[in-house]
Amino acid sequence: MKGICPNCEKITELEYVRATEEIEVRGDIIPTEVDYYRCNECNIEFEDPNSENDPLEKAYVEYRRKHDLLQPEEIRFLRKQYGLTQNQLSTLLGWGGATISRYENGALQDEAHDRLLQLIKSPENLYELITTKGDVLPDSKKKSLLKDLSNIIDKKCSYPNFYQERFGRYEPNIDSGYKGLDLNKLFQAAIFFSKEGVFKTKLCKLLFYADFKHYKDYAISITGSKYAHADHGPVPDNYEHYFAALYHDEQSITIREKVFEDFSGEEFISMIEPDLSIFSDTELEVIAKIKNHFKSYTATKIREFSHNEKGYKETQNGDIISYKYSNDLQI
Repeated sequence: MKGICPNCEKITELEYVRATEEIEVRGDIIPTEVDYYRCNECNIEFEDPNSENDPLEKAYVEYRRKHDLLQPEEIRFLRKQYGLTQNQLSTLLGWGGATISRYENGALQDEAHDRLLQLIKSPENLYELITTKGDVLPDSKKKSLLKDLSNIIDKKCSYPNFYQERFGRYEPNIDSGYKGLDLNKLFQAAIFFSKEGVFKTKLCKLLFYADFKHYKDYAISITGSKYAHADHGPVPDNYEHYFAALYHDEQSITIREKVFEDFSGEEFISMIEPDLSIFSDTELEVIAKIKNHFKSYTATKIREFSHNEKGYKETQNGDIISYKYSNDLQI
């Protein structure tokens, strides 16, 4: 491409280069993809001033993954789900007023702060913190938050937790999009995608694309589900158990057998409205985009589309498809 080189100040051919550089973050060497241009006139390399691709931000994301620290999106969602402002949460935790704002905007938190944030992900721990240090909050906010937390704690044995024990737990890693399995989000996403009716084959692909697209854009999956290579394309690992729970136990979906000339299939239809309040803004955005993107796709068409994914092509039947393939996603 032609452009102006900031070094020789000439209009010349610029060569786009993508390379891997080693960036040091707190003593760790993090291999990071970087993009830049090389001037064919003076051979000087320079960054694209209009690029939103920040190598240091990428390195921070990888560092957080390596050390199991919360990503900015997770911190933002943790705060918003309890209706706290950035200043309120910082004050409650005994930090400076701007601390949470910095972390949500990409600053790298220290491990002590991260441990405290991880602790208050538990409603019981946050409840205890508010009862002991909640005087920093307005009285109305303190009362309403304690009431909400009490209700959440009372419902601790609701179906997501019950099924979590039934289907098993696993540590977050690259196979789960660096997130623990969140069955409530998986169930609610399935209910959302089934609102107007959807074939089971297509539903599996919509869930796959939602999780992998969010990981591609935000470095963490939505549901923490692992996805396996199946004959009809990528599917959530254990998907038959999940769908059976939604149908038999929760009665959240109904299943209708549809017969065509040359095949038949199971169409899933939601019986209830999905609880979208559990999703973060970016999660909702991605889920809606995936549904709209594949709106006109039949089950056959989305299956064929998914067969062209690199992660599908390079795995065998029954293999888990790693989220590392999200960078090669076709969307």
